[in-house]
Amino acid sequence: MINRVNNINKAFFTTALLQWNKAENQRVMPWKNEKDPYKIWVSEIILQQTRVHQGLEYYNRFIKAFPTVQHITSATESQVFKLWEGLGYYSRCKNIIATARHITNELGGKFPENFNGLLQLKGVGDYTASAIASFAYNLPHAVLDGNVFRVLSRFFGIHTAIDNNNGKKIYSNIAGELLDKINPGIYNQAIMDFGATICKPKLPLCNICPLEKKCVAYIKKIVNDLPIKEKMINRKYRWLYYLLIEWNNKLYVRKRVSNDIWQNLNEFVLIETPVAVSPSALKASSAFTQIFDSADFKITSISKIYKQQLTHQTITGRFLKIMTKTKLNIKDHELIPISQLDLLPFPKFITTYLKD
Repeated sequence: MINRVNNINKAFFTTALLQWNKAENQRVMPWKNEKDPYKIWVSEIILQQTRVHQGLEYYNRFIKAFPTVQHITSATESQVFKLWEGLGYYSRCKNIIATARHITNELGGKFPENFNGLLQLKGVGDYTASAIASFAYNLPHAVLDGNVFRVLSRFFGIHTAIDNNNGKKIYSNIAGELLDKINPGIYNQAIMDFGATICKPKLPLCNICPLEKKCVAYIKKIVNDLPIKEKMINRKYRWLYYLLIEWNNKLYVRKRVSNDIWQNLNEFVLIETPVAVSPSALKASSAFTQIFDSADFKITSISKIYKQQLTHQTITGRFLKIMTKTKLNIKDHELIPISQLDLLPFPKFITTYLKD
């Protein structure tokens, strides 16, 4: 176990990394070399638990629609969530709205200019605070994301798990020792780019890696064994059956408000079951009959089976289009004109169906 960095390897690592960054790093992203803390903040929140190629389009759209933090504050929650639609992890969007309002209304529209101040913002943890502090203000705070964990674990041969408190402390100490204190922003971007393009999770490009000759994982042939995680994901399986109940060219829609997936997004009438059920069994269920009671209705179409993989959950379900001649009283639901559905934010599971 390594708690401190050997000075020789430390000097080699930082020097070689920065040389690679200057001579060979071709990774282009719109937020690189950005000094505006607002734009850095938006990019970092979007990239939390999102791959760069997916987040790039969202970032560009977000900045175009909301060029400043005040623009987010002036928008409705529905407008902001609509722009976030499909990106997932919607608590991030909720945090963006809350933080934008706090900065606009409580901080005079200005982002904090130090690490501790940034850390007080909702949705901002050590990594995001370090990124904003180093990129916007050139402050000496090392970032630790998945790319950095992987590079450090392999180069120094660290077998301590990256997802426990002891491991996080060890990696944080090492990252701080390696950091170029003069150009922390450049160094932080370099090590993240290096992990994304050279020291990749699968099929790393060891044959062109400038760190190869001193990389413990490469020398010991354990590259694919590192880094180590100790926590296993307990996956949950859910079956969702959505009823698109149409009355007078309107559909019944509600906003999800419970502390669950897709909070603050909209959905149609939902029947969730513990296991998969057939359409006939669904129609015969008490949940279904309670919705329609004695109403005159007709099921006009039943979709194919849709599936979405979330980090900890597998969502499977179908969509049933239903015409009713009777106006129904469905708790917490509103009748929304079909022509206005495009204005509402829905989870990807639903928008995938609507676009088919």
